[in-house]
Amino acid sequence: MRLALFDLDNTLLAGDSDHSWGEFLCESGRVDAAEYRARNDAFYADYCAGRLDVVAYQSFTQAVLARTEAAELARWQAEFMAEVIEPLILAKGEALLRQHREAGDKLVIITATNRFVTAPIAARLGVDTLIATECGMRDGRYTGQVEGVPCYQQGKVVRLNQWLAETGHSLDGACFYSDSRNDLPLLEAVSQPVAVDPDDSLRAIAVARGWPVLSLRD
Repeated sequence: MRLALFDLDNTLLAGDSDHSWGEFLCESGRVDAAEYRARNDAFYADYCAGRLDVVAYQSFTQAVLARTEAAELARWQAEFMAEVIEPLILAKGEALLRQHREAGDKLVIITATNRFVTAPIAARLGVDTLIATECGMRDGRYTGQVEGVPCYQQGKVVRLNQWLAETGHSLDGACFYSDSRNDLPLLEAVSQPVAVDPDDSLRAIAVARGWPVLSLRD
């Protein structure tokens, strides 16, 4: 079974779910909007520039999980999905997933965004396998700290290789769709890299190397 790997943010979604979660918290009054937004925007700028301190960012974004009861988080999550994520889901992204599903490929979403934010999105998209940055848990509550290797840049390759070893799947013939320069290590690891609505840096690399460039937003 061939693997069809998909980045999530700005690839299958017309936006970034991680940054949007922060905006949702600000807009709904669940955090100090001015302070939180300033830090959230700064981290996102670092991500776009390829220089994000991913551990510092995860400590920031997961702190609110640690101080909130699970039942309350579930309510926030449902609101976020309905109000923010649903409008970001790309019809052409869903069609691409369907194309690979009908071809018999194994669909995998692999994302730097944490599992709390992305698990409901993967479920909504009908993708059973999600490799995401993990949130630490203790006694049924979030710790506020990342668990294991963050699924970011080279960490995506590490996490994918761990999953391959656990499941017996192979990268032979695998494709990977992504928009971001941050995913270059994994794009280089597969036989069929595809740049999807890429940032300027990835677009230049894709053109130079003859990789397909695809838009799911046209």
